[in-house]
Amino acid sequence: MKVVGIIPCRFGASRFPGKSLADIHGKPMMWHVHRQASKVAMLDETWVATDDDRIAQACGELSLPVVMTHSDHPTGTDRLVECVSMIDADIYVNVQGDEPMIEPEAIELVAMAIVENRDDRVMASNGYQDIADPSEAVDVNVVKVALKVDGLALAYSRLPIPFPRGGTGLYRRQLGLYAFRRKGLEIFGDHQPGPVEQAEGVEMLRFIEHGFEVAMVKTPADHAVSVDTPEDLERVRSLMATD
Repeated sequence: MKVVGIIPCRFGASRFPGKSLADIHGKPMMWHVHRQASKVAMLDETWVATDDDRIAQACGELSLPVVMTHSDHPTGTDRLVECVSMIDADIYVNVQGDEPMIEPEAIELVAMAIVENRDDRVMASNGYQDIADPSEAVDVNVVKVALKVDGLALAYSRLPIPFPRGGTGLYRRQLGLYAFRRKGLEIFGDHQPGPVEQAEGVEMLRFIEHGFEVAMVKTPADHAVSVDTPEDLERVRSLMATD
């Protein structure tokens, strides 16, 4: 079974254009992400998927495998769908291009969850972590996930779910770390977003709304920081300087 990592990188991020090329101690951010993913033994290859010539050129200079994709993909998963036609594999792991400190263990856990899964209904696996800070539970920028008793995703929402009608609820934060069967990406590309996905803006809802399943995987708490702003970049530079 061939398992590959895909790092979607686009130049035109609304809050921080060009962040994939942002310098962190002499190397662009995407290089650091690729380095972390390369520590995962079960990944046979790790590719950068981009729509920008500047990013592709930098990948060439750094000897990072790169594939050019279209520029009109609304989500990173849509970009992976296109990669299926260019990179042959059984499992595709989506590694966020803005997390240069991502833990290799988290990538491996999410990848292993789909590699070892024998349920034909399960098309993807997705990492999550428990929410300890009450402010995160009500933050609409944090996607929450509720689980079925068998560990599959029941629902995703930007609102706090489940509603704690009977007392304190247990909240879980969805991570932007996914692994897909090849068939799962083909199904994702063949189906249009449903009304709940369109309302919430959470792409994994596409599987649930169309009758498929997503296996949820708890990953260890870590200190990875998503770089969404220049201020985040400065924080990462500081953290990695003392790492």
